Amino acid sequence: MTDEMDRWFDRALNGYPTQQGNAIESLTRQLNTSGMWAPRIEAFQRGDQFIVRAELPGLKKEDVRVNVTDDSIVIEGERRDEFENTHGDVYHTERSYGSFYREIPLPEGAIGDKADASFRNGVLEVKLQAPPNEVRRGRSVEIKEG
Repeated sequence: MTDEMDRWFDRALNGYPTQQGNAIESLTRQLNTSGMWAPRIEAFQRGDQFIVRAELPGLKKEDVRVNVTDDSIVIEGERRDEFENTHGDVYHTERSYGSFYREIPLPEGAIGDKADASFRNGVLEVKLQAPPNEVRRGRSVEIKEG
């Protein structure tokens, strides 16, 4: 596999075309369809909510599962990708299947009992109650001599 990767990078850096067109696009397609994929995650706190967003292009809500534990949100599912191309007399098709798993730690004090999830335009959004101000604020500690 290392030799194969070296050939792909050599083609990409030296500008050698491949049968599928641009070498970088071909390398990207190969990496994305080989099961080495994890959705991009965004986690932030807005007001009294902790929000996690996952980019899941091409998936439906039926392909995804969300579980909230005491200390994390787990997003997992299955991704199926199919590619077909006809160029003259040549018909090319590829299919790949693979599962993904992401675990996002929750801030201390977050309350997951009333978590809510929505899925729209390939983006999963999970909201839950953020930790109270007393938990997340922190405080200044005086340093004493000796």
